[in-house]
Amino acid sequence: KVLAENDQVRKEADDLGPRAELDYWKKKLSKFDYLMEQLKSPDMKAVLGVLTAAKSKLLKKWRALDSRITDAANEAKDNVKYLYCLEKYYDPLYNSDPMSMVDAIPGLINTIKMIQSISQYYNTSEKISSLFVKV
Repeated sequence: KVLAENDQVRKEADDLGPRAELDYWKKKLSKFDYLMEQLKSPDMKAVLGVLTAAKSKLLKKWRALDSRITDAANEAKDNVKYLYCLEKYYDPLYNSDPMSMVDAIPGLINTIKMIQSISQYYNTSEKISSLFVKV
């Protein structure tokens, strides 16, 4: 269910700011961290041991699901890490007058550029464009 939700297209209001993007990824990270914890539990290892011993056909499907969950968790973790870098630059957008905001814009743009060039997951034009719309 969590993976199905993860694959759905996001629908957002037009007036959301960059904090909403960070909040979105923090919630995703929390969900996937919980799933990862469950996957590493002793009960889960026992189930996998039984499936392996029985040479179950479900093991292939299980490994594919585990891989998708791990990748989604890594994406959420990576995105949260990079979006936290923006926080000091977008805070003035929420807390300052328009003249004070101007000082934060170059740092914000440079950080978004850095994210786009370094991030393994957040470097798509769709994600960067969405972030610029929020800014």
